[in-house]
Amino acid sequence: MIAQNLSPLPIDLNPQCLPQHVAVIMDGNGRWATRQGFPRVAGHRQGARTLKALLRCCKDWEIPTLTAYAFSTENWRRPTEEVDFLMLLFERLLKKELAEMNREGVRISFIGDLDALAPSLQRQIERATKATAENQSVHLMVAANYGSRSEMIHACQKIAQQVQQGKLDPTEITEKVLSQQLYTSDIPDPDLLIRTSGETRLSNYLLWQIAYTELYFTDTLWPDFDQSAFHQALKEYGKRDRKFGQVRLSA
Repeated sequence: MIAQNLSPLPIDLNPQCLPQHVAVIMDGNGRWATRQGFPRVAGHRQGARTLKALLRCCKDWEIPTLTAYAFSTENWRRPTEEVDFLMLLFERLLKKELAEMNREGVRISFIGDLDALAPSLQRQIERATKATAENQSVHLMVAANYGSRSEMIHACQKIAQQVQQGKLDPTEITEKVLSQQLYTSDIPDPDLLIRTSGETRLSNYLLWQIAYTELYFTDTLWPDFDQSAFHQALKEYGKRDRKFGQVRLSA
């Protein structure tokens, strides 16, 4: 999954000002392929390579967590041929890359309604999750068949069951209680969210988790989002003043 050669942190990036968790919306694969005169599936192949390179940067630059929006609940509406290809590509990548991910210390986990995926893909997901559970170099979290509204509905249903069973009083429902019922219950919220291809919407992605996340939008199509583009995103992040609703008083 990750090449052996290390990429040093650019000198204009302060290691103390890097995000600890980066989330990405990998948009523009199809448009990239069309502009190159290729079928759309070629864009998804190249997009997978881009994700590998970004994961390499996160590992080398000591950014602990990367979350990638691989397939949304809305993506089922795409042409059947494209959906089938994405699922096959997903499964093949998990089979092909698992040994190298283990060697490089990559922990991989998944969020979303995984029960709706093909049984063979579910088996590969379970295998990859278990095999890499103890790895600590970098955490790749993949959002597959993920939708944030659906996630929050499921969380509310779980809380309602606890209330109905007498295990939880309604007055005890807090942000923390709801957060504990989300797919990301044990993961810190993203510090930076990147969306490529010029689109400036969130597309039902991590809506609860990004309440105070810095947003970065770029016209670059995902397959072209290379190390240099990531570098620029991190430079911009380093300029942000993250006050979390507070007012900084002058000295």
